[in-house]
Amino acid sequence: MCGRYTLVVEQDDLEARFDARFRDSGFTARYNMAPGQELPVITNEEPETFQRLEWGLVPSWADDDSGGLINARAESVDEKPSFQAAYERRRCLVPADGFYEWVETDEGKRPYRIGFADDRVFAMAGLWERWEPETTQTGLDAFGGGVDDETEGGPLETFTIVTTEPNDLVADLHHRMAVILDPAAEQRWLSGEDPQALLEPYPADGMRAYPVSTAVNDASTDEPSLVEPLESA
Repeated sequence: MCGRYTLVVEQDDLEARFDARFRDSGFTARYNMAPGQELPVITNEEPETFQRLEWGLVPSWADDDSGGLINARAESVDEKPSFQAAYERRRCLVPADGFYEWVETDEGKRPYRIGFADDRVFAMAGLWERWEPETTQTGLDAFGGGVDDETEGGPLETFTIVTTEPNDLVADLHHRMAVILDPAAEQRWLSGEDPQALLEPYPADGMRAYPVSTAVNDASTDEPSLVEPLESA
């Protein structure tokens, strides 16, 4: 699975890489992106804009906005009810430059950061959804009808990261990995009619994995030291 990732890059470089712009206060480097946070993605609906969506997809038909799904399996994403509609109509790019996986050791679980040796930014395949709370009738208006009242606020936009079988590098750490898209395939993922062929493990050539501090275990910790390699695992 992919449960934490990083995006350690200047805003100008990020915007140039994806030919998209932030429309709000901008972006600062993130060293510990975690589920439940609002994070930058590029959707098929607005491919020239970075939007902030909450990590943890809530299907549009869900009864409530709890229990967001952080990953979607590539093998079943086109048929599982939670993801089928999003796969057909609401895809997104999730920019990153690394992601974390945890490995069992004699001393406990050790986190590793995986990315490219040249620290390049890449796009993970994602799906997004828009969930809206039901309205209820709360009293009478001047014409004797009920007044609609949103019980849980406005629309909630969320996303999930698609995962697949691991490549040779990640296989030593975990049995799944995020789908990393080749830059030439990113637009096809956003708008192609059937992009299933893109959901393959990215080749391990040029990638690296290294152990990092267990401080990354705390999702509230977000600092440069998290991506620094440990001298020994």
